[in-house]
Amino acid sequence: MSANDFWAEGEPVFDKAAPDGPVETRWERRKFAAKLVNPANRRKLTVIVVGTGLAGGSAAATLAEAGYRVKSYCYQDSPRRAHSIAAQGGINAAKNYRNDGDSVYRLFYDTVKGGDFRARESNVYRLAQVSVNIIDQCVAQGVPFAREYGGLLDNRSFGGTQVSRTFYARGQTGQQLLLGAYQALERQIGLGNVEMNARHEMLELIIVDGKARGIVVRDMVTGEISTEFADAVVLASGGYGNVFFLSTNAKGCNVTASWRAHRKGALFANPCYTQIHPTCIPESGSHQSKLTLMSESLRNDGRVWVPKNAADCQKPAGEIAEEDRDYYLERIYPSFGNLVPRDIASRAAKNVCDEGRGVGPGGLGVYLDFADAIKRLGRKAVEAKYGNLFEMYERITGEDPYETPMRIYPAVHYTMGGLWVDYDLQSTIPGLFVVGEANFSDHGANRLGASALMQGLADGYFVLPNTISNYLAAGPFPAVSATDAPVVEARKQVEDRIEKFLSIDGDRTVDSFHRELGQIMWEYCGMERTEEGLTKAIGLIRALKEEFWTRVKVPGKGEELNQNLEKAGRVADFIELGELMCIDALHRRESCGGHFRGESQTPDGEALRHDDEFSYAAAWEYFGDDGKPTLHKEDLKFEYVHPSTRSYK
Repeated sequence: MSANDFWAEGEPVFDKAAPDGPVETRWERRKFAAKLVNPANRRKLTVIVVGTGLAGGSAAATLAEAGYRVKSYCYQDSPRRAHSIAAQGGINAAKNYRNDGDSVYRLFYDTVKGGDFRARESNVYRLAQVSVNIIDQCVAQGVPFAREYGGLLDNRSFGGTQVSRTFYARGQTGQQLLLGAYQALERQIGLGNVEMNARHEMLELIIVDGKARGIVVRDMVTGEISTEFADAVVLASGGYGNVFFLSTNAKGCNVTASWRAHRKGALFANPCYTQIHPTCIPESGSHQSKLTLMSESLRNDGRVWVPKNAADCQKPAGEIAEEDRDYYLERIYPSFGNLVPRDIASRAAKNVCDEGRGVGPGGLGVYLDFADAIKRLGRKAVEAKYGNLFEMYERITGEDPYETPMRIYPAVHYTMGGLWVDYDLQSTIPGLFVVGEANFSDHGANRLGASALMQGLADGYFVLPNTISNYLAAGPFPAVSATDAPVVEARKQVEDRIEKFLSIDGDRTVDSFHRELGQIMWEYCGMERTEEGLTKAIGLIRALKEEFWTRVKVPGKGEELNQNLEKAGRVADFIELGELMCIDALHRRESCGGHFRGESQTPDGEALRHDDEFSYAAAWEYFGDDGKPTLHKEDLKFEYVHPSTRSYK
């Protein structure tokens, strides 16, 4: 079976909502051209928002503030338990407080370049424009950003940039930003404008007359299945990094909401674009079920190195002389040094470990050393910037990073792929909008550090509230009833699926299947992919899927709290997604950003793009359990940041 036999090719897909003309004025012109909903009519319109992280929480709060009726759903026991709370290092904004040459255009340029020229210029420029408003919004909410001695907001640098544009709250920026969005959401809940439904998981999308009109949810405490209706549905359900089993994501993070929408007709774009984060605590053994992120902000002051000689790898770091250390990022990339983008830093770490110069158990680790920073700044200054991160590292590893270098290694962290959306953030299903990490739109093939929080809040606070009105202006739409045929069918699909899980009564746990899938994905669709490996992975995943549906054991009942049942549904979707990720990676015979094909690299091992063949977003259409996925290409045009060799040397 040749590589091309795994998929079919369909018609191109176009972003019909995107304005043309000067990039600097596109967003303002789009906002003005969009239809408005008058305040009285907003009270008649209902929007469902799935997810309460930065994107979902800010979207629900802002839509409710504008006067819409909002129903919010999350599977956590509280909105503030969304995974956005785990983000550490910071949020980008083109404020230029440091007067070091930053600007909206430079953030736009850095983001397009950092994404390896696989993102839309219109979306990225809008993101850079909106970024300056996000900080003002969050300060007004009381987010305790770090400040300089004089009281001004402080900044630091992140990978892929040469300016300081990252606003931060020690190493807990995500937590503080989420609490700001959560307070805004809770205010609207208190006013009766948001109906909050925690511990509810979306298991199906309801489509009536071709439009997204609701969702099927399961109460995770009682097991009750219910159908919920609205005039529009917003997915803010995050990324799919847990397809790899081991990742920096919370264990509950999953792809089910997006995948259910994909199976109903929403195109899934660029699934192979996953981000491997370079600064994670290395895996300690096969017993481990997740990995821990160490903020990329640590690369501001920490220096990355390994021994020059493999024979020194077993020595304690303090016994390796300075002249015997290889500060390989500073050596290979002198312009950016330790602040190269994440994909570059991750592959460089893999390469030195593959050479046999890795440190720690299994040789899968490199040092992140703060000795120079402590000597230069003093321990108190380092504690003020990174204290909680150092404490977290010591609690997990038992090692004091003030005395001995941290050990880090790349791990799956973020996904740039997601449901395809147009400039208005609307998917290919009318009335289904997708925000934050759940969509594909802003980062291309690689996300720069501190840009996830920026996109989530930009989408929720500023973009979606201005674009969803263009769709809702045609509402309210005809009422939907639980007895309507599409609703009955959607509910039956959920009930049949649950019954199937419970009836198999096999001999393998859900976790065993998830771990095996993760091993396949990491081995063949991880930091480096090849045609041979991806072809093998597709075969292994298909065999795993067949085995899953005959051997999985899900104890308990559906009408109760049943975490095995929850995990079974999520892993079943991960298995299907894993196959599509491998097919997407197989079809893209180039290296770009987080997608590195072993057959496509420069003589010195850098990623080699093929702009003449692959300058497009790959949007995949679902074609049944046994059919081939169909590829729809959205051509990418670059009028301002022209594709060039992406060099950080």
